[in-house]
Amino acid sequence: MATTALAGAAWIATPRLARSAQEEDAAYPGGEALMLRARAELERLGASIPHHDVVGIADYALPSHVPRFHLIDVQSGRVMQSFLVAHGRGSDPRHSGRVQRFSNEINSLASSDGAYRTGERYVGKHGRSIRLDGLDDSNSNAEVRAIVVHSAWYVSPTVLQTRGKLGRSEGCFVFSDDDHEVILERLGADRLLLAGMFL
Repeated sequence: MATTALAGAAWIATPRLARSAQEEDAAYPGGEALMLRARAELERLGASIPHHDVVGIADYALPSHVPRFHLIDVQSGRVMQSFLVAHGRGSDPRHSGRVQRFSNEINSLASSDGAYRTGERYVGKHGRSIRLDGLDDSNSNAEVRAIVVHSAWYVSPTVLQTRGKLGRSEGCFVFSDDDHEVILERLGADRLLLAGMFL
């Protein structure tokens, strides 16, 4: 456990929004565990997830200043890229930068853990976004709560430099404008997105 913590401390030092696959292989301490979790969830969910090539995982065990949303290439077993992602303010009422709790309750403004199926793209108040369908009891209200993938100003290097942590969402998976475009392109519809505490 101490080795993982030390490796993680070195890994979070680089103030970049996203990391390449080569950097992830060399530096990210939990890639293999995430890969095993992704494959286990794909097996559990089966035909509920039409595309098994790429999985997105939000590891909320990590603080918000760390790139903690990972795109997993299932075939190669590699972390393709990692990104900063905001969590819900209902999960972090004191704005510590860390998730304190999950909730599936309407109006909780919290992040929900569990498995999601990515849905259609649409243009909403935050621009281009991706709808999500919660597949577990812990996130079954995702559609009613309008939990989606979108971008916002409060996820950026500038916010990190000035505040040391990201802003908070109302439970949505929120990325920087630039990283959001990569997520839209690589994750797309009918794929698995997992949220929880994994490290």
